[in-house]
Amino acid sequence: MFKNFVVRRPGKSVVSGQTTSDLGVPVYEKAYKQHEQYIEACRACGVEVKIMEPDEEYPDSCFVEDPAVVTDRMAIITNPGVDTRQGEEIKVKEALTEFFDDFDHIVSPGHLEGGDVMQIGDHFYIGLSKRTNEEGARQFIEIVEKHGYTGSVVELKEMFHLKTGVNFIGDNRVLVAGEFITHPDFEKFEKITVPEDEMYAANCVRVNDHIIMPAGFPKLQKKLEDLDYDLKLVEMTEFQKIDGGLSCLSLRF
Repeated sequence: MFKNFVVRRPGKSVVSGQTTSDLGVPVYEKAYKQHEQYIEACRACGVEVKIMEPDEEYPDSCFVEDPAVVTDRMAIITNPGVDTRQGEEIKVKEALTEFFDDFDHIVSPGHLEGGDVMQIGDHFYIGLSKRTNEEGARQFIEIVEKHGYTGSVVELKEMFHLKTGVNFIGDNRVLVAGEFITHPDFEKFEKITVPEDEMYAANCVRVNDHIIMPAGFPKLQKKLEDLDYDLKLVEMTEFQKIDGGLSCLSLRF
C-alpha cells in the first residue's frame, strides 16, 4: 500500500525537455493542467501528495522518478545518465528529508535512473539502458541487499527505460509491450499484452486498489476493465512528447 507521493509541477522550461519523439513541442499550459489531473488522480487513490514547485533550471524535473528510488524502507539518490539532468537529484533529496533520515547514493562512474527500476515484492528489476549502466545497477543491487531486497538486471534492446515497456500491476500481472512480450525474465507472471499501436500505455501505475493509466488507449483500457480494475484516466499528451510516462511523474512509498 502506498501512503505518500512526491511530485514536482512542470515549469515553463518543460518545452525544452529531452525527447526522442517526433510528436512536437509540449504546450506548457496543457502540461500544467494534465499534471493537475495527475495529482487529483493520485489523491483519489488514497495517498497524500507532496508537491514541489517548478524548477526552471531543469526542463525534465517534473519527472521526479528518475533522480531517486524510494520504498518504505529506504531512499536511494541516483546519478542520472544524461548531463542535463545531473543536479536534479540534489533538490529531490532535499524534498525527501521530510520522510527519510538516511540516504544511499549511486556515484560515478555508475549511472542509474528510476525509470529503469521496477519493484515487484522484495525484488527489483534494473534495466540496462542508455541512462543506466552496469556499474549503476551493481551499486543499486548492493544497496538494496542491505535493506533486505534482491535485484537483477534486464538488458534493454529497444526501450528508452525499463518501465517504458513493462510494469507490474499487482495480482501477479505485468503489462508488457515490444521486446518484453516474450522476455524470459517475466515468464512467471501473467502477461497483459499492450497492443502495438498503444505501446505508450504500457506505463501504468498501480496505486493501492486502483490503476492510473493514460487516457486515449481504448484497447488496453477494455482489457483492464474486463479484469475488474478500477481505472483513473489521465491525459498525458504533453508529457508523451518528451518521453515521459505516468510513473515518471511521481515517487511512491
